Amino acid sequence: MPNEILWTPSKERQRASNLRRFAKATKDQHQCAPDDYDGLLRYSIDHPHAFYSSLWDQLGIVGDKGDRILIEDEDIRKVRFFPDAKLNYAENALKNADDRTAIIGHRDDGTRREISRKQLYDLVSQLVQAMKAKGVKKGDRVGAIVTNDIEAIALYLASSAMGAIWASCSPDFGPEGATDRLAQVEPKILFAVPHYNYAGKHINVAPSINAVAEEAKIEHVVLLDTPKPDAQYDVSCQTLNEFVAPFAPTDIEFERLEFDAPMVILFSSGTTGKPKCIMHRGAGLLIQHMKELVLHSDVKPNDNFFYFTTCGWMMWNWLVSGLAAEATLITFDGNPFYPKAPRLLDLIDQEQINIFGTSAKYIDALNNFNVKPRKTHSLDSLKAILSTGSPLLPENFDYIYRDWKDDVQLASISGGTDICGCFMGGVPTKPVHRGELQGAQLGMDLAILDDEGNELINQPGEFVCRNAHMTMPTGFWGDESGEKYRSAYFDKFENMWAHGDFVEKRDTGGYIIHGRSDATLNPGGVRIGTAEIYRQVETIDEIEEAIAVGQDWQGDQRVILFVRLKDGVTLDEELTKLIKTRIRKGATPRHTPAKVIAVDDIPRTRSGKISEIAVRDVIHGRKIKNTTALANVECLEQYKDLPELQG
Repeated sequence: MPNEILWTPSKERQRASNLRRFAKATKDQHQCAPDDYDGLLRYSIDHPHAFYSSLWDQLGIVGDKGDRILIEDEDIRKVRFFPDAKLNYAENALKNADDRTAIIGHRDDGTRREISRKQLYDLVSQLVQAMKAKGVKKGDRVGAIVTNDIEAIALYLASSAMGAIWASCSPDFGPEGATDRLAQVEPKILFAVPHYNYAGKHINVAPSINAVAEEAKIEHVVLLDTPKPDAQYDVSCQTLNEFVAPFAPTDIEFERLEFDAPMVILFSSGTTGKPKCIMHRGAGLLIQHMKELVLHSDVKPNDNFFYFTTCGWMMWNWLVSGLAAEATLITFDGNPFYPKAPRLLDLIDQEQINIFGTSAKYIDALNNFNVKPRKTHSLDSLKAILSTGSPLLPENFDYIYRDWKDDVQLASISGGTDICGCFMGGVPTKPVHRGELQGAQLGMDLAILDDEGNELINQPGEFVCRNAHMTMPTGFWGDESGEKYRSAYFDKFENMWAHGDFVEKRDTGGYIIHGRSDATLNPGGVRIGTAEIYRQVETIDEIEEAIAVGQDWQGDQRVILFVRLKDGVTLDEELTKLIKTRIRKGATPRHTPAKVIAVDDIPRTRSGKISEIAVRDVIHGRKIKNTTALANVECLEQYKDLPELQG
């Protein structure tokens, strides 16, 4: 049922939340009741000087704040936050370096390691000294092909500490994908895992290392582990232990930078061409992430915080910022279903995880596997589940509260690589409504517009942000004129960030994401989000997963649904009729596919998102502009020249 409340925080939990404490501490400014989130949100948008000044103070940001909080401008791209400030991301992440556990790292092969905050600080100190000895300096790019593990986090912090710019991808991108990304930014040095395990299989990374080193003409390559004897390297390498051996830990001289100094380059998925190199300011990431983690996810010091991610996804950067909130990070590198489906659920109990983050697809997969954690696991420590990457279906909200735990905040969150943060997500003091993201994040002036720019409520439309925010990119690497940056986000609506999502704002204050607006279906001129189709398909037991695209047909567009069936199931006339009927009754006749076609696999980006654009382009005979962005590009062959689509 729409608007159905599935969870409400107890009075005790509301009172203890970081968000309520922030509201009480700033009450003299906004005059709102501590539990009036809508009022607090309005204050954060209408009074940005007061809000961001309080945010810095209440989050305990380490650095020189400066006298000015904001320089406003009619062009939101020119708004400047904290123009006199000087701070360093790593200095904040490494504060209070004591014996508390900083990171607990788990690997595919079952290895478990941990490092204290003091040990992490010392390792970062050695890395900073070693990088400087190799000539790395402020503004240089540090390239990395790494897994989500302790060493990668230490390297990220070391790069930040000295004012360098970090750019990483996960090793599963392969030689071409890694080169398309890292070579663009010309790293001074490259750190890489020589190999890694996935689902019990050993994978050699040497081909990617060789390709990036050659293309980018990198002089210094450091391997995070001892390479296997049969691995061939075309460039001189040394191990991480050899790299830091000459240097003893000492106090780190953190390079405090101006607010707009870039710290991270993230890469777009590249589904529409070569990946964009998106530059992010470290100070913006620090304060925005702290806001999202501390106030919206209620992360507290010493909480055990987990997010299932790779180093090629912005959620990794988000996870690392948990150190600035003084949480203990739980990392995992490997197949989340190996050697058995509940692998990560076991981790929740083993490590007493308090905040568990994952993708919507992972939750959906467990539901399809009929995994019922309530019967097999304690989950006593769990207070929040975070989900992102794609819309979380209403049925999976039901699944969490029915089969996981009834007293848990389920926060579906949404933002993206473009902002390395969130627009919408959790609000710990508000109820969770079925199928909805709880609300806009503080400071974000969000709206849903129709094609003429009129604001919509309870109707899907184009999602925009109407004000400046701290993690708007500084620009794209190599885009000196700023034209590519402008056209990516500001062409559709004047002076508004158009994110490319098809979203509905509910009268509850929550949001429903219907899919990407650039993959939005448009039969008969009526815009339809693909997620509305997937919600109905998910209710059909015979279907493992599906992908819906629009096919240009006879001057209009028709909906085509590709389905991957469960083992032993055949797409016969009866099943096809069931699928169409279920979609027609559960959504609308316009959502009903003109064709239902069985396929063996569905293309995904390397961060796990289904690639509707790739399928759409293939069925129209268009060239796929960047196949390296896809994890299983070979499956696109079965979508070519289908006779079913000719009539």
